Amino acid sequence: METDDPAVRAEVEAAFAAYEAALVGNDVPTLEALFWDDPRTIRYGGGENLYGMDAIRAFRRARSPVGLARTLSHTVITTHGRDMATAMTLFHREGQPGRVGRQSQTWRRFPDGWKVVAAHVSVIPEPPDGP
Repeated sequence: METDDPAVRAEVEAAFAAYEAALVGNDVPTLEALFWDDPRTIRYGGGENLYGMDAIRAFRRARSPVGLARTLSHTVITTHGRDMATAMTLFHREGQPGRVGRQSQTWRRFPDGWKVVAAHVSVIPEPPDGP
């Protein structure tokens, strides 16, 4: 199994970028399309534990579009073979000084493209030595 095949990594980077644009733009249909539509999909958020795509869909549709802008740093995307990848990043929001968000995603290739099959988001105090 090859790690970080350049062509596969470019595909996942593009999917990750599409996800980020949809997230900050509150493009709910694209966000939903980028998650695996399955009851086994999990998203642990800053204040919610979502089990299954129905719960993720309900959360996305009810979420306020205010305050979604953020800046990413220390993004690491690693591919594992041709069909699996992880994406880890830190994020900062202007209205949350001294706090850093952490996001991890597991991506899998399906016949209709790359999808998030598991995700975790949390916010912690920014470590004194930076990210």
